[in-house]
Amino acid sequence: MSTHVVVGATGGIGRAVCADLVRRGLPVRAVTRSGTPVEGAEAVAADAGDAAAMRDVCRDAAVVHHCVNPPFATWRAAFPAATRALLAAAGAAGARLVFADDTWMYGRVDAPMREDTTVAPVSSKGVLRAWLAEMVLAAHARGEVETVIGRAPELWGPGVRSLLAGGVFGEAAQGRTVRWPGDPDLPMTAGYTPDVGAALVELSLAPASATGRVWHTPVPPAITGRQFVERVFVAAGHEPRVGRITPAMVAVMRLVSPLAREGAELLYQFEQPFLVDDSAFRASFTTRATDWDDGIAATLAWYRADPDRTRRRLVPA
Repeated sequence: MSTHVVVGATGGIGRAVCADLVRRGLPVRAVTRSGTPVEGAEAVAADAGDAAAMRDVCRDAAVVHHCVNPPFATWRAAFPAATRALLAAAGAAGARLVFADDTWMYGRVDAPMREDTTVAPVSSKGVLRAWLAEMVLAAHARGEVETVIGRAPELWGPGVRSLLAGGVFGEAAQGRTVRWPGDPDLPMTAGYTPDVGAALVELSLAPASATGRVWHTPVPPAITGRQFVERVFVAAGHEPRVGRITPAMVAVMRLVSPLAREGAELLYQFEQPFLVDDSAFRASFTTRATDWDDGIAATLAWYRADPDRTRRRLVPA
């Protein structure tokens, strides 16, 4: 069997991709800068932005999974470099490249986001994401490498330090007030990382007719932010305590947290209905979204497995 090379293998999505590939009995090479071990996979240390190193680690690949997600502060330089290196490496190996993407390029929307929604980013990160996706699809159109994009909304799940995970589960596990990043009574969808990983693996194994395009990965039925937080509190055994992140809190977070400084420009997503239409994927593939409550139970268990995870605070009290 030919190898699936997962670059960025210890990030939230990369780890989920590795887990699904191992579950399927497929050979996995897990590539990270440090060579961190990943259960069931061959671990390799390499820099995703090093074109020669990527060509070497992908030499026998059937599929290259681009799950690289550099620190926000390095995005402008590191993300394009890694994407170019992986496109070239996959092309040289005759492999398919599967790109793990997000929805930031759509900008402010007033309807559910579909794969054909107009690309109109309102943040610098959305602009960069739009450019990277175009780079990936253009390489396919030129016949240089077979590519496909799996696009997920804001992430949550075990192993994820996002506003929808680190900003909710740690607080709820301790019975502290959860500060929602926008209007908690607007409807939303979100990407549970094991579902995103499984969907990306399906795209890696799909017929060639599925390539050269974007697919939205599966999401559960929409609920409001408040309902999501309340379900987490119930699972944690505490009375729900739901607040909002105020402008003053954002100002403080910008001062003390590099992640908050970089992420503040994306908070607009939670001041509008945040709905992703996954109907195209559901019509063509078998992966289905995990039920909210099942995902909440698994994520809460992950946070509680290490007490330090519940003590870290993304949002000031």
